[in-house]
Amino acid sequence: MGFFTEIIGYLAAVFGTALMMPQLYKSFKTKRVDDISMVMLIVYLINCSLWETYGILIKSNPVIICNFLALIIGSIQVYAKKKFQSR
Repeated sequence: MGFFTEIIGYLAAVFGTALMMPQLYKSFKTKRVDDISMVMLIVYLINCSLWETYGILIKSNPVIICNFLALIIGSIQVYAKKKFQSR
C-alpha cells in the first residue's frame, strides 16, 4: 500500500472510532439513555465485529485498530444503556 492510502486508512480509523464518542459522553454526563436504541447498538457491534474480522483477514492495521476500539466503545455504550435505562 502506498503512503497516501495508509494516511486515508488511518484518518478513516480516527473518524470511525470517534463516531460513537459524543453519544457515549452524553450518556454518562446526563445518565439518560432512553433515546438510544438497543437494536441499533447490537447492529453496531455486529458491524464492528464483521469489520474487525475482515481487517484481520486482510491484515489491515487501520481497519483492525478502528474496529477494535469501536467494539470497546460500543460495549461501553451497551453497559451505559443497561445501567442508566429507566425501569
